[in-house]
Amino acid sequence: MKKIDIDHFRFDGKGKFSIKKAATKVSDYYEDKEDYENALKSLQAELDSLQEMMYAHNKYGLLVIFQAMDAAGKDGTLKAVFSGVNPQGMRFYSFKRPSETELDHDFLWRTNLQLPERGTITVFNRSYYEEVLVVKAHPEILLKNQRIPSEYTKDLSDVWKNRYEDISNLEKYLNRNGIHVVKFFLHVSKKEQSERLIERIKDPTKNWKFEEQDVKEREFWDDYQNAYEDAINDTSSKDCPWYIIPADDKKNMRLIVANILVHKLMSLDIEFPKSDLARQEFLFSLIDTIKQQDSI
Repeated sequence: MKKIDIDHFRFDGKGKFSIKKAATKVSDYYEDKEDYENALKSLQAELDSLQEMMYAHNKYGLLVIFQAMDAAGKDGTLKAVFSGVNPQGMRFYSFKRPSETELDHDFLWRTNLQLPERGTITVFNRSYYEEVLVVKAHPEILLKNQRIPSEYTKDLSDVWKNRYEDISNLEKYLNRNGIHVVKFFLHVSKKEQSERLIERIKDPTKNWKFEEQDVKEREFWDDYQNAYEDAINDTSSKDCPWYIIPADDKKNMRLIVANILVHKLMSLDIEFPKSDLARQEFLFSLIDTIKQQDSI
């Protein structure tokens, strides 16, 4: 596998992010299918080892957020990247349309309930960012469904500005408490999305993935692109950057994502807990006890 410069995909708020200039396809980082599979297996093994160390260290947590347009490959990427990682230290949450109970709370409530414990990696398949993406593309959701007093929704530009600020403050708060946030935007082209949606229709084994609403949502493509651009620009920082991942090639996308996660875990000051001399001597004394038990 060719070396991946993860900084090439990182946006930390410096300058201006333009979604139209962001690539949806880059040169392959793998030579062939075998090279891809070997590279992915190696990265999976590294992730498993690092996650085990973080779990044992039990001081840091990691929140991994995946956002994307429909058919960008979120589910397949999660399955490929985290396959083989010990589930004891993993949590996965997929956020759909808010329930009646969730609508009775503030917009961050339902995701706050699922934030990572120390020692664990929590993956959000969609997240609180839906509140400045889907809701921004369809403001009627905010005005009709979210039960917010009208005095707070008179100026929608203020609503989005305040939500970006609330999200940024949450991520800053998490980071200050040792819960690091890694955010991925899987950037698929409209043409590639079209081909994948058609494939879901033609292949009976993929019909279950297809939702008629996906076709309707394509009419709002530009609105979504603008919403992503605004969200990325307004919520990127040095400590909580966005990673803009070209998603037209699924293999490339998975290798890039896995590399970024391995690099992130390696950057944490984690290690397996060490026993002091007294503890080691006590543990070694138990060896004789174990052997004696075998002889009984």
